[in-house]
Amino acid sequence: MTAKNFERTLRAFHRRAPFRPFSVALVSGDRMEIDHPDALVLRGGVAVFVAADGTPTLFDHESASEVSGGRPAARN
Repeated sequence: MTAKNFERTLRAFHRRAPFRPFSVALVSGDRMEIDHPDALVLRGGVAVFVAADGTPTLFDHESASEVSGGRPAARN
């Protein structure tokens, strides 16, 4: 995934109103479900997901392979 596409896609899913959970698949085969908007921080091309149990996962455009969970709402 390109850096530009990574940020654009994550921001679109993250900012959906109302928020709906979405998944991020990593090239390692791991998958995480972003279940709350406050569980994800994106800055400078790096994302941090904090799971409900407090476990953080750092990832970037090189480690992400797919973002899914329905289409993000169109922005006006």
